[in-house]
Order: sequence, then structure tokens, then C-alpha cells
Amino acid sequence: MIASTAKIHPSSVVEDGAVIGENVKIGPFCHIGPNAVLGNDIELMSHVVVMGRTTIGKGTKIFPGAVIGGDSQSVHHSARDTTLVVGENCTIREGVTMNTGTVEHGGTTIVGNNNLFLAYSHVAHDCRLGNNIILSNNVMLAGHVTVEDRAILGGGSAVHQFTRVGKQAFVGGLSAVSYDVIPYGMLNGNPGVLSGLNVVGMTRAGIDRQKIHEVRRCYKQIFEGPESIRANAAAIRADYLDCPPALEILDFIAAESDRALSSPNRSNKG
Repeated sequence: MIASTAKIHPSSVVEDGAVIGENVKIGPFCHIGPNAVLGNDIELMSHVVVMGRTTIGKGTKIFPGAVIGGDSQSVHHSARDTTLVVGENCTIREGVTMNTGTVEHGGTTIVGNNNLFLAYSHVAHDCRLGNNIILSNNVMLAGHVTVEDRAILGGGSAVHQFTRVGKQAFVGGLSAVSYDVIPYGMLNGNPGVLSGLNVVGMTRAGIDRQKIHEVRRCYKQIFEGPESIRANAAAIRADYLDCPPALEILDFIAAESDRALSSPNRSNKG
């Protein structure tokens, strides 16, 4: 079904079964598969491929060379129908690739709203991305990665499968993210090591100076305390019930995960 207000270049192919919303613009040499759903006000500039069972939200703009909805690259992929859901108002730059999920792990890759994917970044199967995230050029997310709201990943960084990147974390360019990164954390290097808190990002998010000082104190107690990271976090939780950002860090640490935790000390990951 193609809305009457959609504008499709004659060199592009929209296969039967695709759903094209109102005011969609599809530039030259694009290919839209039969199971694709494009919401209203989307623009595909040129040479864009949307394949698989892929749904893209309203207002998203996709630049040339992107391939959205390709099959999982997992060697265990069963080739059965799986899905990719991309939210509203995302910007997807040149050469970006996003894969559908795998049946073995829920079957869906989910990308939230208002995200920016710079050139040649990759979102693998079964990833879960929140809102207002930036993936810089050549960022690589392996399968099953979770990236929470407002996180920023610097150019060329790579995230190991099943790893979590917390809310408003900042990952430096060329970093190797092998372990979970706490909310508001800053990680740099290969292997990646926590280097403090994303204070600039916290300030821009409107967190007041007093709360930032409390989070700094919490961070120090977690990573410099007498026990393991998780034990230290559990021991101080009651002291931060009135500090939501600190609680977000403590809850993130307490949650179940397939990966250990990044820390300022490579030898202390849990």
C-alpha cells in the first residue's frame, strides 16, 4: 500500500506488499522489500535498501548506501522471519547497516527515537537502543548490545556482544567496550577503562551541581570501596534514595547481566 502523497523516483523499486506512508520521499535507485513498513514523512535520499520485516518510524531520514533490515550475521541465524523496528525522527547516514533479530533471542532488533547514526555505523541482531543516542562514524555494535538513552559512542568504537552501555554514558573514539558501562560513565581505551563521569553531559541534561557532587561521591564509594563493585554498590544504596542519577547507577550495577562491569581498574571488573 502506497499513500497517494508519497513521492517515489521512477528508478526505485517498491515491491508489492510494502507499506509507504504519507509524504514519504524515496529518491533514485532505492529498493524497498515486500515486508517493509515506512511511516509518514520519511525520506530515503538515494541507493537505500530497506529489506526484511522492517518498520521505520515517522520523520526518519536515511542517506545513500544504507542497508536497513538485513538478515542477522550470526552463524546461528535460523533464517526464519525476524524483525527490525526503527523509531521516529532518526537520522541514518551513509553506509549504515542495521540487522533484524534472531529467533533464538526474541527475534527483534529495536532502535528508539531521535537517534543519530553517523556513516558506516552498525547495529547487529537483537540490539536494544533507547532514545537520543549518537553512534559516531564506524561504531560497531555486536549482537544483543543494549544502549540506553542519550549515550554517545565515539568514532570507531566497538561494543562486545551482550554488553550494556548505560544512560548518558560516553565512550571515547576507538575504544573497545568489553564490559558493561555504568550510566553517566566515561570509558576510553583498548581495553576500555572507566575514566570518571560524563559531567558535561550531566550538566547539559539539567542535573544540578549538588546532585553531580553526590554522584561523584557515589562513584568513588563504588570503585574505591573495600569490597567488590557490586557489594560496594549494594552497601551504599540506602544513602542515595534522594539522588536519582546515583540510583540509576546503583540499579544498573545490581541488574543481571551477561557481562562484567567496566571499572577504573582493569583487574577489578565485578
